[in-house]
Amino acid sequence: MTVLRQETGPEDAGLDAGALERLDRHFARLVDAGKLPGFLVALARGGQVAHLTAYGARDVTAGLPVESDTLWRIYSMTKPVTAVGALMLMEEGLLSLDDPVGRHLPAFAEPRVYESGSGDRVRTRPAAGPLLVRHLMTHTAGLTFAFYHAHPVDALYRAAGLESSVAPGTDLAGTTDVYASLPLQFDPGTQWNYSVASNVLGRIIEVVSGRPLDAYLAERVFRPLGMSDAGFQVTEEQAERLAELYGETDDGGIEPIPGLPLRGRPRFLSGSGGMVASAHDLHRFMELLRRRGELDGTRLLAPATVDLMTRNHLPGNADLRAFGSRPAHDEPGNEGVGFGLGVSVVIDPSRTRSPSAPGSFGWSGVATTTFWVDPGRDLTVQFCTQVRPRSSHTVFQDLKRLVHEAVTH
Repeated sequence: MTVLRQETGPEDAGLDAGALERLDRHFARLVDAGKLPGFLVALARGGQVAHLTAYGARDVTAGLPVESDTLWRIYSMTKPVTAVGALMLMEEGLLSLDDPVGRHLPAFAEPRVYESGSGDRVRTRPAAGPLLVRHLMTHTAGLTFAFYHAHPVDALYRAAGLESSVAPGTDLAGTTDVYASLPLQFDPGTQWNYSVASNVLGRIIEVVSGRPLDAYLAERVFRPLGMSDAGFQVTEEQAERLAELYGETDDGGIEPIPGLPLRGRPRFLSGSGGMVASAHDLHRFMELLRRRGELDGTRLLAPATVDLMTRNHLPGNADLRAFGSRPAHDEPGNEGVGFGLGVSVVIDPSRTRSPSAPGSFGWSGVATTTFWVDPGRDLTVQFCTQVRPRSSHTVFQDLKRLVHEAVTH
């Protein structure tokens, strides 16, 4: 275990200490009001941690504090890690963005697209073109989530027992076969719809590498980068450091809810949202991307590959709102933001809801964890808590605004 520590003063890193105090006070008030259990926030410039605050509880009932070595369920922040794993296979010539998914997963060889109807009366047609690996990595595959309630295909996912994106009683291979048995919402490459695609990508990693997803990422990503706590389960030694998961109540408070089944190796290894990690692990991963594929003498990806990963891949340089499937993604927060290979990318700061720098990239998790890398300012930011909100909240917007106010040059 390695613990994240502050390495330099804010002013020496071009950060305003007073603005950072305002940032800390803002989120401390949410903790004190019972809206968050606790949080950790860290900012680094040029790879050096210049601000690190842990406040509140990782377990409110037990009175255990958030500490620098607290472990967090990062949920969808797993997706960029899975993308890096796939890109490493691409550099080795074992995988291509333009590979048909059916080449590696035969169940996807002849995808069909929803046309009309619902339930047992759904009509489908053959997809206009093949489903490609790049469609999985950019969430333009036509796959979906059961919880959207926005399209008849979403209902088919629920009918198949995919409320939590895993088919009951199956592993990753079995679940991806269930995905393949359901129609796509649209022809691959024609819309953006955030979905289970990273689970399919994780299964492709398993098939191509010949290794289970957790073993592959441990061997190829976590150990080389020194991400000593990262993984898909927690050991008995780690368990005491794992933060409790909370859900938002009707009155805006929080209550404990079940989280990922991390005690023991899970049957379903989710490339979409199965990971646990510490602040140190997240810092190491962000640094790999900020430094364009190399960290402390260990190179996982070529600089050009990281550049490819972190540029917008939506056609016509569209943003998520313009290219997103409606109504699921027709929201102001998607304006000015495109999508790369496993990460969102700021393409027009003048249209983003919160102050953002062009080229900044990152992603968030459903338990209110987030990270981003700002290459132009050599800045990385992470924020961790463990609350699954029932409605939209302003935590990420406020964080981006308060970080923006803190950067002096």
